[in-house]
Amino acid sequence: MNLRVTIVQTELHWHDAEANRRMFSEKLAAAAPQTDLIVLPEMFTTGFSMTPEGIAEEADTTTLDWMQQEAQRHQAVLTGSVMVQQADRFLNRLYWVRPDGSYATYDKKHLFRMAKEHHTYTPGNERLLVELKGWNVCPLVCYDLRFPVWSRNTDNAYDLLLYVANWPKVRSQPWRTLLQARAIENLAYVVGVNRVGTDGNNHPYSGDSAFIHPKGYHLLDTAEAEGIHTLTLSKQELEDFREAFPAHLDADRFSLQV
Repeated sequence: MNLRVTIVQTELHWHDAEANRRMFSEKLAAAAPQTDLIVLPEMFTTGFSMTPEGIAEEADTTTLDWMQQEAQRHQAVLTGSVMVQQADRFLNRLYWVRPDGSYATYDKKHLFRMAKEHHTYTPGNERLLVELKGWNVCPLVCYDLRFPVWSRNTDNAYDLLLYVANWPKVRSQPWRTLLQARAIENLAYVVGVNRVGTDGNNHPYSGDSAFIHPKGYHLLDTAEAEGIHTLTLSKQELEDFREAFPAHLDADRFSLQV
């Protein structure tokens, strides 16, 4: 009934996928986490970039191969997003890769217009729900955090909501606040994984990766330090809380058109 989740908060090598893959391999090998799920940041092979031409890889190729190898090595699901090219489109694609090599994908729905991401990448239009050890998990990407309708947990469809991000330091307060809000309103654990350091556009990142309890308080707050952190989440505690405080039964019903 418990789920062990590992997050990796680190700097990224700008536009250098091979260096980033090697870095994550070395960090995970050194930490050797006993875990069920390893979560990497958004665009973990390149940093958050609006120049994918010549950098984005073909969908389901090199980085996916690497993720399958790492998932098998650590016997854990590995997830994070990368820039990919599919035909004439660029996508900010999250991979959910299982130890047996099977995988699912989610293409970021809400593209960050302030960086003109919507001019560069094609949005997805379908949420991903995946099962892991009896837990239902909904993985989303960065700017999705600002849109509660997209993450609405109708009928407790998921138990854990994930956000992988490159969320700049200048907006760290909304990041921290919205992670708590998503946990409270959805009666679910929330895990947000962000990067640290400064990217190739000179934007600094403060990390603030966090595990949030369904009641809204922090189980772990990483601040700006690099590190690999593993926390065990209790399904029984989640179910007990939902039974004692069944706010989902009074939730508004709606349909979403995309």
